[in-house]
Amino acid sequence: MASLYGNLVVILFFVSPTMHSHLFAHASTSSPPITRKRITFLTGLGIENDSNDYEDHTSPPKLVPSVRNPRLFSESAFCLYDPCLENQEPCEVLREKTGCLCPGRTGEDTTPHAPRIQALLPITEGEDTGKIEVQWCAPNSVVNSYRVTIEGTADVTKEFGEESRRGLVGYLEVGTKVCVEAKNKAGHSSPTDFSCTRYERPESSDHKLLAGAIGGGVAFILLLTIIAVVLCRRQMCQKAKRESVTGLGNPSYKSERPS
Repeated sequence: MASLYGNLVVILFFVSPTMHSHLFAHASTSSPPITRKRITFLTGLGIENDSNDYEDHTSPPKLVPSVRNPRLFSESAFCLYDPCLENQEPCEVLREKTGCLCPGRTGEDTTPHAPRIQALLPITEGEDTGKIEVQWCAPNSVVNSYRVTIEGTADVTKEFGEESRRGLVGYLEVGTKVCVEAKNKAGHSSPTDFSCTRYERPESSDHKLLAGAIGGGVAFILLLTIIAVVLCRRQMCQKAKRESVTGLGNPSYKSERPS
């Protein structure tokens, strides 16, 4: 019996280290490893790592600033074309030469827009002295000719070419209405507030000079009158003061003593 117990003790002595190591290895493999979570911080510039929680320090990614490429716009300028001047190259010709921009305009098969009157100016020199020059600006339409009409003279009209921007008419009375119409194959424009105006005689420089002289003379006379009134009142005040002083010194003003 004693030998049986001894054999068991010897067997446990050799087996126990093996079981201990086996149990330890099994425990180490079955239990999950203890790890620490990674903490990241988001900022406006990028991602930053918490370097204190890692043994493996990794540098944050480098941020490359974005480069904004400028957008290039190829804008064409408007053509140097004035619709109020004569003897110019058409805007379409300038566009073909330089690539500039022309304002849109209606075609030949559309009734043109009305032109705009700039001025009614009387001629003061030469053989046309006394006549009226009508000046206008072309509309944004295809125009073949212009026609100037005068109020009260339906039979008297003046025709001018498509490149014209001015024309002479006869003598006009003050208040006469003058209109300019644009014409093409589709018809003619309708009168508007800016294509018609009434003639008003401009003031000449002589009249302005005369009016200025008269105004200056009236102002001078008024100034002299004011000065004369001021001086007269001043003299009257001084005279009254002298008379009052003289009256106080006259013995006749003293009261007589009773006898």
